Amino acid sequence: MKLLLKFFLNSNNAAYLRSLSGEFGESTNAIRGELNRFEEAGLLESFLKGNKKMYQANVRHPLFNDIHNLLLKHTGIDQVIERILNNIGDLEQAWVVGDFARGKDSPIIDLLLAGKNIDIAYLSTLIEKTETLIHRRIRYIILNGKEVKENLKTFTEALLLFKR
Repeated sequence: MKLLLKFFLNSNNAAYLRSLSGEFGESTNAIRGELNRFEEAGLLESFLKGNKKMYQANVRHPLFNDIHNLLLKHTGIDQVIERILNNIGDLEQAWVVGDFARGKDSPIIDLLLAGKNIDIAYLSTLIEKTETLIHRRIRYIILNGKEVKENLKTFTEALLLFKR
């Protein structure tokens, strides 16, 4: 499940065996077995980058969208999107950053929201309700459209959820 989260929540994410082994605290043999199974099923694809075999989600797989949506539901992100991104003001962009953007399961979801006239009281109420439903904490930053590009540089991974 962790490997699917890693690759399918952010399909641009690519990683290699040793980095995954260290990230998940599992042996390289265990990670290799999972990677091989997912690659054989066509869910992951691999390529060489220097002397490293890199893996990433196969976005052309016929089940990619279904798996992606299931993982969003499993992690609760779909509820975050539905409850927070609708009717909160002139929202231009919403990004997941931090652990979830890296494909790691986490008790905290970090959001970067960009827009104007965001109703912070309403947003706070929605976040509180969503946190109760999904049993995860939500942290957020609100920026204007010009600040987004610069702030995204501070995160190693960012997953775009919404763009107007």
